[in-house]
Formats: sequence, C-alpha cells, structure tokens
Amino acid sequence: DAQESRGLGDVYKRQILIRERSFSMNLYHLRYFSTLAHIEHYTKAADILAITQPSLSYAISTLEEELGVKLFEKNGRNVTLTKYGKVFLNDVEEVLNRLDSSVNSLKLAGKGEGCIDVVFLRTLGIDFLPKIMRGFLEENPTKKIDFNLYCDKVLTSDILNGLKEKKYDLGFCSKLDNEPLIEFIPVARQELVVIVPLDHPLAVKDEVRLEDTIPYKQIIFKKRSGLRQIIDGLFECIGQTPDVAYEIDEDQVAAGFVSNGFGICVAPNIPILQSLNVKILPLVSPSWQRNFYMAMLKNVYHPPVVEAFKKYVIEQAQKEWDYKTS
Repeated sequence: DAQESRGLGDVYKRQILIRERSFSMNLYHLRYFSTLAHIEHYTKAADILAITQPSLSYAISTLEEELGVKLFEKNGRNVTLTKYGKVFLNDVEEVLNRLDSSVNSLKLAGKGEGCIDVVFLRTLGIDFLPKIMRGFLEENPTKKIDFNLYCDKVLTSDILNGLKEKKYDLGFCSKLDNEPLIEFIPVARQELVVIVPLDHPLAVKDEVRLEDTIPYKQIIFKKRSGLRQIIDGLFECIGQTPDVAYEIDEDQVAAGFVSNGFGICVAPNIPILQSLNVKILPLVSPSWQRNFYMAMLKNVYHPPVVEAFKKYVIEQAQKEWDYKTS
C-alpha cells in the first residue's frame, strides 16, 4: 500500500509539473506576441516594446515551444502569422483587453473614480435619487464617475439580498428588522395617506383615521415589502385587521387597483397619485411617515468613490431630512 501511495504521489507530481510548464508563459510574452503579430517585423516590434530583438526572439520561441506549434513564419524580411497564430491572436487579445479594462477600472476606483452600482425602490427614482446623483456629479466635475442603476421590480427584500450577494454597492429602500449584516442610514421620508376611488364613501372626507378604513376592502402590500411591516404595525396599534382584497408588490400598481375600484389602500404619497382617479386623504390617526434608508453591507471594503458618495448622501440627508415627493 505504501509503495502504491508513493507511485500515485509521483504521478501526481509529474502532472503538476506538466501543468506548470504548460502555463508558464507570462503576460509579457503574450503582449510581445500581440505586438509582433501586428507589426510583422522583429526589429520594429522590439523598438516599440523597448526591448532588444534577441529578447523578443527568445520570448516568441519560448511561447512556440510551450504551445508546441509555430505562431509565425518568415515572409521576406517580415514575419506573418500561421493558421495557429491567427487563432491564438484572437484569444490573446480578448484576454488582454479584458485584463486591461479590469485594471483601468480598479485604478479609477482607487482614485475615487469609477462606477457605482446602485439599486433602489422605484418611488425613489422619481425625485430623490436623481437629485442626489446630479448633486454628487456636479460636486466632482473633474472625476470620471458613473452609475449603474437597478430598480426594475425590486422590493426592499430583493435589494438587501443583492447587497449581501455583493451585486450592488449600496441600495435605497425601506428598513427590515433582523438584518445584522446591513447598515441602514436614514436619508428621506414620505408621509402615508389613504387613497380611495373618487366615488367611494370615504371620498367625501378631508382626512381619515385608520379606524375609518376597517369596513372596506383594502389593497395591501406583500409581506416581503418593507412597507408592509409599517402598515401592519399601524393596524396593530388600533387592534384591528384590514379586510384584504389583494396583496400587491409596488406602490404604483396598488394605486392603479384603487383607481379602478378594487379597494382602498394605505400608501405613500407618491407623485403618480395626482394623475389617477383617486382621492388622497391624509392619515391623521395614527399618523406615520415612511422612512427611506441608504443600505450598505457592513464590515466589507468599499472603494473610495462609493465611500465618497455615501458621505455626500448623508450630508444632503442631514440638510434636507423632510423629503417630499410632490
């Protein structure tokens, strides 16, 4: 058994050596190959690369030896790619371009520049987030900063999951309990109202208490929505349970159902309500404002550009805490 183990160990070592030799070509050799493939002349390519011609020749011959095929063939005083060289060039340049792009992105990030991946609730994309982004870009006019934005059909739970999976740098959403990995920073708030169809019995009122809604069918938000926790808490305060007609994901969709007579809804006072056939009634008891937060993963590295944006958002939130969507 011991002899067999040693034999297997020797085979394993030989396999490792073969793999190491197969992948011993370095990045310089690939760049040398790419340059020579375009210049087609050893002396001229060596001048461009700032190396000697023997060094270039040695690098190419080493590469060909490792690959086991000829990459170039003579064509008078010049060289041209072989069939294998042409195939290899396509792959090499794809790899080099991807590597260069990644290196440049990291260098930009290290200088406080680069791209920020932001995910947000759609309601915050109407006014709050565009203003924050515009202000940040205007405060950093000489830096190369861009944003990747994500908001299509996302709820707070989706945003927090994406942050934990490191799909996004930061998110703008509601706050959920029992999320120890997430830092929630309050940045904006929005009042809650009751919206009813124009021909609804409550439409004759100028304001309502939550108790007034109990006799009527209601549109409420799904449990994975951060807003649902808030509204459930309000009903718990008055010791009542709403008569649920439908559970909806998004503010805008809920408002659409209300305007078409499917029920009433406790909802955020968003701009789209002004354009729908609904009556907007202030909720006076218990009164409540929906808070929005900037959410970020705790105890992980954030590049300088993300930290700078975080700092800017906090500063603006302190100046303008009373956020209104109208």
